[in-house]
Amino acid sequence: MINVSELFPYSFDASYAKPVAYFSMEFAIDQPLKIFSGGLGFLAGSHMRSAYELRQNVVGVGILWKKGYYDQDRNQDQTLKVNFRDKDYWFLTDTGILFPIMIHGAKVFVKALFLKPDVFKTAPLFLLTTDIPENDYLAQTITHRLYDPNETTRIAQSILLGAGGAKLLDVLGRETAVYHMNEGHALPLCFYLLDKFKHDIQEVRKRVVFTTHTPERAGNEEHSLPILNEMNFFNGLKQKEVEELVHPENGVLNYTLTALRMAHRANGVSRMHGDVARKMWAGYEGVCEITSITNAQNKTYWSDPTLDRALADGDDQALLAQKKKLKHKLFRVVANQTGKLLDENILTIVWARRFASYKRANLLLRDFDRFLKIAGNTEHPIQVIWAGKPYPEDFESINLFNEIYWKTKNLPNCTVVTGYEMWLSGHLKKGADLWLNNPRLFHEASGTSGMTAAMNGAINLSIPDGWVPEFARHGENSFVIEPAAAPVPEENDKTDANRLLDMLEKEVIPLYYTNPGRWLSIMKTSMRDVLPQFDSARMVKEYYENLYR
Repeated sequence: MINVSELFPYSFDASYAKPVAYFSMEFAIDQPLKIFSGGLGFLAGSHMRSAYELRQNVVGVGILWKKGYYDQDRNQDQTLKVNFRDKDYWFLTDTGILFPIMIHGAKVFVKALFLKPDVFKTAPLFLLTTDIPENDYLAQTITHRLYDPNETTRIAQSILLGAGGAKLLDVLGRETAVYHMNEGHALPLCFYLLDKFKHDIQEVRKRVVFTTHTPERAGNEEHSLPILNEMNFFNGLKQKEVEELVHPENGVLNYTLTALRMAHRANGVSRMHGDVARKMWAGYEGVCEITSITNAQNKTYWSDPTLDRALADGDDQALLAQKKKLKHKLFRVVANQTGKLLDENILTIVWARRFASYKRANLLLRDFDRFLKIAGNTEHPIQVIWAGKPYPEDFESINLFNEIYWKTKNLPNCTVVTGYEMWLSGHLKKGADLWLNNPRLFHEASGTSGMTAAMNGAINLSIPDGWVPEFARHGENSFVIEPAAAPVPEENDKTDANRLLDMLEKEVIPLYYTNPGRWLSIMKTSMRDVLPQFDSARMVKEYYENLYR
């Protein structure tokens, strides 16, 4: 069995010596380890990388997803196709640890794999699996699909992450002063700790912190109390005791609300989101303090070093030359997928993130005739690339992906690419001139893709939501779309679409071609302003100072 004294290849910085365990359903560590879906995983991966760089006493706890999230492919007609393929990871270490947990009245065996810090330069990461011969097939499927659509499987996944992860730390003999839940998926760890500390809720609270990511009450995961009880979610605690402890509403347990009641401190993931979260949960009894720690991304992993050097040296020619090379690399990837060969000298707009209705991937196309006019302008030409993964059972968003494909199919300068994972994400951020972010206002808790785009010389064109108000200064380091304020979302969509096209047509596109010096100035200011504030080194430092204290 792995020795707890051998987990870290570094001695701890004295400021970060308190032992922390970071629980997350997904981690975007590096492209070869496909156990992530989107922003939550990208955040967790950057957290692990910066914890390593700052020599923090942090271990990650996650799940080894056999099929990952899904493989985004194409049907014969080029529309989106969802595939699930088994994956193997020979760079993980078998810890030799095998232990049982109870799920749905049955004993399920858990095996722990280990990602050594030196493999990808991260804090130590343990990944749990039930896909082993000791379990029956049903138990094996718990770790097959990230965010499985089956309700009881999803609950089992939370039990594995929370209770299984906490038990792993006890089996290891690893002292843990702080248990950090990145979203509410790991909530069963609180009930595991409650059992461990003989039902003393104060002993649990002083050890648990919680990061909430969802700015809407309806978006937080919840299940009926009887189903959770039947699944062993509460680690032996009787249903009546649960009701007295966390006061579920109408027989339904909300993960976020319960986490806020069982943690001693919590945070939203931007200043704006912190305000939204405090207002959202203000009327509920027993909720802990909610502060804000704005998300960030790891500069070492995401930024292009040649661009960084050119910026530091004040070498504008080198900066522009490297940006053109990065565009060329991206366009080779695009051409390989779509047969459309784009031009490095043309303004390139990228919309790339998870496909969800509130993110409005098709806002640019809402007035399609006007978009066609802009896209067909030969004096000031543009190129547009869309990318992103819908949830595999979100058929509305899949239809949106396909709609964009069909609408742009015959436009040589517009395209949709598949396989939006870390590798493609990096190419898109490095190759974009303009990074488009247009969610409905107050729906984006943080968003981080624009941070790494800015690190690589892409200028943000954005609705002022999530992290953006902490960064953006219109016309200086970004372009900001004034959001509509109508009470009806459809009316806002129409207004926001018109304002987006107005800004592109009257300000952004002409500036790129008629005043390249000013464009370069905005680009460089953006690259400078995004650091160090939105490098995850700042973020993990703040977690120790503000949440783990």
